[in-house]
Amino acid sequence: MPTKTPLKLKNDPEICAQKKLAAVIPPSKISPTDNDDTDWAERNEYWLKKTPLKSRRFSRWGKNRQALILTGHGVRLRIDHGTFWVQNGFTHFPQQREEWRFFPGDWRLPSRIVLLDVDGGITFDALSWLSIHEIPLVQINWRGEVTNVIGLSFKTSDSGLAKSQLEARTNGRGLYVAKQLLMEKIANSVSTLRHALPRSWAVDAAMDKLKNDLELVKSHPPANLGRLMGVEGRVGYAYFNAWRVVPIRWKGIDRHPVPEDWHRIDRRASKVGNVYHPNRNATHPVNSMLNYAYAVLENQVRMHVIAAGLDPAIGFLHGSYSGKQGLVYDLMEPLRPVVDRKLLEFVQRQTFAAADFTLLSNGVCRLNPQLARNVVREINVSEDVGKYVGRFVKALNRH
Repeated sequence: MPTKTPLKLKNDPEICAQKKLAAVIPPSKISPTDNDDTDWAERNEYWLKKTPLKSRRFSRWGKNRQALILTGHGVRLRIDHGTFWVQNGFTHFPQQREEWRFFPGDWRLPSRIVLLDVDGGITFDALSWLSIHEIPLVQINWRGEVTNVIGLSFKTSDSGLAKSQLEARTNGRGLYVAKQLLMEKIANSVSTLRHALPRSWAVDAAMDKLKNDLELVKSHPPANLGRLMGVEGRVGYAYFNAWRVVPIRWKGIDRHPVPEDWHRIDRRASKVGNVYHPNRNATHPVNSMLNYAYAVLENQVRMHVIAAGLDPAIGFLHGSYSGKQGLVYDLMEPLRPVVDRKLLEFVQRQTFAAADFTLLSNGVCRLNPQLARNVVREINVSEDVGKYVGRFVKALNRH
């Protein structure tokens, strides 16, 4: 007769640790009730189970390698008996903690490790192990901003390419490349509107507007960067304005209501943003998810730019600002609509609950950590990034 697994005692170290960590996990602030902790745990568990089983494994070396995405409290990365041992964080109680163990040269190694709003620790020998195996460690904060990238093979930029980048800013090639990036962004935006949104008069009007602007840029190229950016601003406004017709499905909002403007996708701007950072501190769930998605894109572009020998600080559309990687932001532009499409399709497949988000006292919206993992997992455009970086290098040298 099979024996039952004994129940854990109250003083079990793992249970005590989980309860201690649970005390610092914020429940949803949308509708404070005695049941908020339970709702928070249920939704974390729901999103944890939504994680595809195959994404918890890792394919053989090659283009199918996947990222290992970690979140929560108490994340641990260390070397144990010569192996790389990883323990995922704790996001709700009770929870079965995920663990991975990788051996040197293991074909199941992840392409990178992404830390989403975590606390915990990593040892120095674990950092060395990641460097040896060329696995970047990317840290993203709760705002969806890349705060650290560790372990990339930062080879010196190719002197010839860097020289071409600098010369392009004065000999006209830079404006040509910037125009090409904008045209590709507009074309990809039209594709996203056509394929990722339900047909409506607003979507049709936006597509007509974008097609007209694309033809205008082709037939009468803007004479300078300022005018080019003016076109980009008009296109962006029309593009995101069409999103506002898309409804968001919710459940349980009779018991836990959500803000009225959360019932549809809102405009791409934070109500607490400023002129310099209009999208920081998102106040709408979709914008909060977009911030995470764009952070993933930024990291993927940065890796490909460095691998190609380009100088990431020498940009054209975004210029070169102190401490900023202008070229990375430039090459993100045509790929943003590609990321948008993946996120729009994800949002329209889901039915959300209030406990999937935390609404802070200043109106800022934070994602449930397990939901954030699923959002980041959806955004894998590394292959597209590689193609765009390669085409950029050719355009830089050809024109």
